Amino acid sequence: MQSIIRLLKVLLGAVLLAVVTAAAALYLYAHHDLDLGSAPVAFELRPGSSLRGVAAQLAAAGVIGRPEPFVLMARLRGDAANLKAGNYEFAGRLSPLGLLERMTRGDVTLVSVTLVEGWTFRQALKALQSHPKVKVESAGLAESELLQRLGMVRSHAEGWFFPDTYHFSEGTSDLAILRRAHRLMVRHLEREWERRAPGLPLKSPEEALILASIVEKETGRPEERAQVAAVFTNRLRIGMRLQTDPTVIYGMGEAFDGNIRRSDLTADTPYNTYTRAGLPPTPIALPGLDSLRAALNPAASDAMYFVARGDGSSKFSKTLAEHERAVDLYQRRGRVRQ
Repeated sequence: MQSIIRLLKVLLGAVLLAVVTAAAALYLYAHHDLDLGSAPVAFELRPGSSLRGVAAQLAAAGVIGRPEPFVLMARLRGDAANLKAGNYEFAGRLSPLGLLERMTRGDVTLVSVTLVEGWTFRQALKALQSHPKVKVESAGLAESELLQRLGMVRSHAEGWFFPDTYHFSEGTSDLAILRRAHRLMVRHLEREWERRAPGLPLKSPEEALILASIVEKETGRPEERAQVAAVFTNRLRIGMRLQTDPTVIYGMGEAFDGNIRRSDLTADTPYNTYTRAGLPPTPIALPGLDSLRAALNPAASDAMYFVARGDGSSKFSKTLAEHERAVDLYQRRGRVRQ
């Protein structure tokens, strides 16, 4: 009987020693630095991948050694089903445990796309559709269908997407990014509308967006936005035509070849602010935050005209005679062709 007890003690001791040894080995494995080399290692964890499959892919990519210890570590931590799909980039000092924690947090590598202030919606959409990391879902959609897919109850898309740099994980759809850009524009527009100066000749946030888009396209220097906005606000107050080239160019669409001619300024279209009073029917570009603020809080100025000096700045004038002299000085040389 005593011999059996001694044998059981020996076996129990051996088991305990094996457990302690295995635990120590797993601890050392979990905390040792992986040999990632000098260049970052890119890794894609596909949706629906099993823990064993992920470990095998990591081993094949040279991120970890044998997959079995990684699988065991993940199972003991209860993370077997917690790995999040996405694109990862591993570099520097990183342990297997750190690697596992990154993938359970979903600490994916983000890419970005920039929608530029002053772009048209068509340019923004093209940038998204041509981005190699964006999943294109908008191709072939008419604008009305696109707006419906985005959940936008509007007649047009122009101007309603905030120009900014958007970070996203690879495979995000262009529609998802557009939804973010639209929500951000609505949020900025609502906030700036609440902060608008009193007595503006603007009836709605949409009219403010239209004016902001014109300011965006007409401003050569950022510090002049509020002055440019003041000129157009002053004209709107007295019913004077805005007479701004960018609206004419927008109305020409693809027919614009880089030159604006006198015949273009006299050809009546909904966007020709030389032939029609008031604001055009839609924005003509994606205005940035500074242009929104300028349109809703223009400078205190009685200027009615401005002309580009040729260095990015503008000369502002109160009277037509003063403006004509500025045009003669800065731009009379062939700005408008016959």
